[in-house]
Amino acid sequence: MKNLIFLFVFILSFISCTQDKKKPTQENNSTEKTTIAAVYETYEMDIEGMTCEIGCARTIESKLSKTKGVAYSKVDFESKKGVFTIDTNILNEQKVKEKIDGIAGGDLYFVVKSKKINKILK
Repeated sequence: MKNLIFLFVFILSFISCTQDKKKPTQENNSTEKTTIAAVYETYEMDIEGMTCEIGCARTIESKLSKTKGVAYSKVDFESKKGVFTIDTNILNEQKVKEKIDGIAGGDLYFVVKSKKINKILK
C-alpha cells in the first residue's frame, strides 16, 4: 500500500511537471517605435595637421561620413576646411570636433576653429 501511494504521488508530480505552461498573453504590451524628425545643422571647421589630400583629407572625410548622425562630409585639403552636416538629435558640434581630433590616434589632426553656416548640405 505504501508503495502504491508513493507510485501515485510520483506519477502525479511527473505529469504536472511535464504539462505545457501557458504563455502569458500580451495584451497592450506592444512596443511602439517613435521616430524623431532629424534636425540638421552644417558646420565649417578649420582642420590643422593635414599633409596631403588623399591620405589626410580623404581619411577625415571618410571617417566622418561613416559616423552615425553625419549626413554630409566634405574636406578640402587646399583650404584646410571641412564642411559637415549633422543631425543634432544624434551628434553635436563638440562631438564632431572630438571625432576629428581622435582620428589617427589623436596625434595628427585637430580643429582650430568652427562656425555654424546657414547652408544645409545633405
